[in-house]
Amino acid sequence: MEFSFNHKDEVRNNWTIEEITEVYHTPLMQLIDYAGDIHKKYYERGEIQVCALLSIKTGGCSENCSYCAQSVKNDAEIEVEPLLPLETVVDAAKEAKADGATRFCMGAAWRNVRDNKDFDKVLKMISAVNDLGIEVCSTLGMATEEQVKKMKAAGLTSYNHNLDTSEAYYKEIITTRKYGDRLQTLENIRKSGLSICSGGIIGMGESEDDRISMLHSLATLEQQPESVPINTLVKLNGTRIGEQKPVETWDIVRMIATARILMPKSIVRLSAGRESMSYEAQALCFLAGANSIFSGDKLLTTRNVGKSKDSILFDSLGLKPRKSHQETLQEVEN
Repeated sequence: MEFSFNHKDEVRNNWTIEEITEVYHTPLMQLIDYAGDIHKKYYERGEIQVCALLSIKTGGCSENCSYCAQSVKNDAEIEVEPLLPLETVVDAAKEAKADGATRFCMGAAWRNVRDNKDFDKVLKMISAVNDLGIEVCSTLGMATEEQVKKMKAAGLTSYNHNLDTSEAYYKEIITTRKYGDRLQTLENIRKSGLSICSGGIIGMGESEDDRISMLHSLATLEQQPESVPINTLVKLNGTRIGEQKPVETWDIVRMIATARILMPKSIVRLSAGRESMSYEAQALCFLAGANSIFSGDKLLTTRNVGKSKDSILFDSLGLKPRKSHQETLQEVEN
């Protein structure tokens, strides 16, 4: 059975729900095969962007995201911590770079960015990490265009703001903000000239139609996100959806392959939930078009794969870290 939709090999943002549904439900082996062909057209197979993620302000968030331990509306046992000192963040970025990461992301449990002393401190963190020659990403909640521009001026490379799920299912997960608020922040990021990192989470009780709808929202943005993280729900005690059934490997692979086909030039990141995946399952995800991971033992407040296991994975599959944009520019200049 061949794909019947038109313009298969073009980067386009006019995908229809019907087309995406057809892609998503393609027999898995064929889907992986086609996604792999698309991947080879735009990226070097086996080249993986290695990212690190640090919580620079933990807990106490006023949002009621039902999957998140950092929400004050959940009963998760988590120690609330203020904004980290600049030196601590810089040391963590240095360690991440030494361990092979080429992108360092800083996350704060804020509903939105506020123009205050804490934001001024974050701008100094961005500048200091940028000076290390590593790409800098932040995820700080909703942000205005002017705030994002300030972060870009400080040296920020990318801003992460996930859609999480479909617009229809969103109210089942979060009620303290609207889906439109998410889309507005993405528009603010794009207007500022920064690259967008935006994806979602599967395994929260959503339907396959919800997953397809979320991908449709991302793929039909005027300019598709440069990075698309695909997360699977990590069970956390005290969160309202902590008892969901684990996601099947095939569902993760299908999401990644579909994302690769819809957004050929985007980096597709195998993100939260990787800690519980076997090496074989991760290999299938790379075959399906994933070309980025988070390294380190922790992702904000959840467990992640340690560097020793990732070394085994990279060696076994012949993977190599993707260079940062700064390293690439230096090579061109020399």
